[in-house]
Amino acid sequence: MTQDTFDLPGRRSIRLKDYDYSLAGAYFVTICAQDREHLFGDIVDGGVDLNDGGKMVQSVWTQMPRHYYGIDVDAFVVMPNHIHGIIILTEMNQIASQPTATAPETGQRLTVAPTMSLPDVVHRFKSLTTAQYRHGVTQRGWRPFSGRLWQRNYYERIIRNEAELNGIREYVYNNPALWSQDENNLQS
Repeated sequence: MTQDTFDLPGRRSIRLKDYDYSLAGAYFVTICAQDREHLFGDIVDGGVDLNDGGKMVQSVWTQMPRHYYGIDVDAFVVMPNHIHGIIILTEMNQIASQPTATAPETGQRLTVAPTMSLPDVVHRFKSLTTAQYRHGVTQRGWRPFSGRLWQRNYYERIIRNEAELNGIREYVYNNPALWSQDENNLQS
């Protein structure tokens, strides 16, 4: 594709214009269900009670590092209509894409794989969860969604230091207890 998806008429990118989102580092993301529809569970006594769709979303998130070399995940929570999580692109993400890459610990030549950027990781997460959720709707009677499972865009923040990382982890872990004040809670 020659034109960036976010350059389409009427679409505005919220990404930093000149930032390379394939650089190693930690990124905080929030991804909302389309129309902020409550599809993944409920908040009960300050905690998340995930339904089967929410459990599937959580499972896809936690398994991403097994399927994508150089990708790691950190704090994560599935809310009734959105997710918050930290994605870490490791140095191995960039090393693996070099034509002469070798694994530092063994010296073995690595299979060349393209470097994944943050948008690539989010796209794969959305695609996998959408396909599995559709299957749940048709085969298991999960609550259907109209059009798309996820909103087109997502919020991201580049995490710049350990203090910021720890603050975001705390926010993620405490998010269910603060549901009544959450801007994504359209029922409050």
